[in-house]
Amino acid sequence: MATEGGQSTDPIDILLVEPNPGDSRLFEENFRDAKLLNTVHIVDDGQSALDFVHQRGEYSSEPQPDMVLLEPQLPGKSGIDVLSELKNEPALNEIAVVVLTSSDAGEQIVQSHGLEADAYIQKPIEPEDFVEFVQSIEDFWFAIVQKQSQ
Repeated sequence: MATEGGQSTDPIDILLVEPNPGDSRLFEENFRDAKLLNTVHIVDDGQSALDFVHQRGEYSSEPQPDMVLLEPQLPGKSGIDVLSELKNEPALNEIAVVVLTSSDAGEQIVQSHGLEADAYIQKPIEPEDFVEFVQSIEDFWFAIVQKQSQ
């Protein structure tokens, strides 16, 4: 990823792993409204998330994401399983993972499995809180890019 003056010059690919279609739509709309330079891809379960990051099957032509926004409560393969694979596989562990929690307990649950995400961000409850949420995702991304370029 090229950086110029500490700011990313390329759009980033964000993979949102979110089983709730209403939340997915709110995420998508708010990212678009914020006019961030990124592309949001959405899958609704853990297996699809892993297929996406590995670029397997129907996701073979998709880009490997720069960041994964991961809801830990997923149908089938859990968010914990997805995080474990992302963090323990060398080809994938450069992908930034933000675990979306509904409370402080969510962070503790992930950590109790001996795993560590790059960040934990509380999922907004109210639609109007999504703007602030999107800003926190953008701030987190710029912090990573700046750290890598130093």
